[in-house]
Amino acid sequence: MNSTYLVIGAGPVGTTVALQLAARGDRVRLLTRSGSGPVHASIERLRGDATDLDTVTQAASGTSAVFDCMHATAYAAATWREELPRAEKVVLEAAGSAGAVVVFPESLYAYGHVSATITEQTPREADFGKPAVRVELLGARDASPTPTVSVAASDFYGPLVRTAHAGDRMVPTVLAGKTMRVLGDPDAPHSWTYVPDLATAMIKAGDDESLWNSFLHAPTAPAVSQRELVHTYADAAGVAAPRVSSIPGWVLKAIGAVHPGTRELAELVYQFDKPFVMDSSASESRLGLTPTSLETGAKATVEWWRTQA
Repeated sequence: MNSTYLVIGAGPVGTTVALQLAARGDRVRLLTRSGSGPVHASIERLRGDATDLDTVTQAASGTSAVFDCMHATAYAAATWREELPRAEKVVLEAAGSAGAVVVFPESLYAYGHVSATITEQTPREADFGKPAVRVELLGARDASPTPTVSVAASDFYGPLVRTAHAGDRMVPTVLAGKTMRVLGDPDAPHSWTYVPDLATAMIKAGDDESLWNSFLHAPTAPAVSQRELVHTYADAAGVAAPRVSSIPGWVLKAIGAVHPGTRELAELVYQFDKPFVMDSSASESRLGLTPTSLETGAKATVEWWRTQA
């Protein structure tokens, strides 16, 4: 039998989850502040405030799972701490009333500074800035009586992904043949998660009760450096790979001293100064999924970006 699901947020993750659910014949309620989202016969777009308990309770009624893909209004620790705990508390309460599990896309921020490959067993104990907020959110999910699953991904790439290191900062630059200036060390291995793989893992986790109340890693292909990713995009596009140069972390930190937005970005530059590698093999085994190859994902990403031009 087909099921009904609630998806909150129509960014690249929420939109991809909604479209994958609709493609398999399920009914989807997509809740956003503006009522935006993809047009599909099986997707009902709802306009409302996801921090309002009555709104979310009504939207979640009769659903099997809630996919909470909502973003904060700004990429800043203070904004996250002000908005996200309150918003997630509302979603957890509303889903609990509906008897639904809540599935969250999660970042690797909670791991903080690491010196080895990141596995699901690596401590999530970051105590600074935005990463500390992620730790607090994970703690609140664990303490909630409502079942949850958090599916962690590394930096995104794929169709629909715009604001990302491997999105609007990289793909249009490669297609234009311009010099690609990357953060940190361009040759340090780094994990990149294909958003359709993250969405598939989230849906599988929501459907499989044995995976509830766990922290999983989204299936992610073997790590490559930023320089290698640039070359992979160029190969997928059939263009010459552009020159790659580095923006040192100290430059961002110096600018961040007077520019708040850059300061928030500089806080995470440690992820690019040295190897930042995620191992998803244990979660892949639990989920019964494997990651899309980087070459296949890059081809789909380039094709999507060319439609945007």
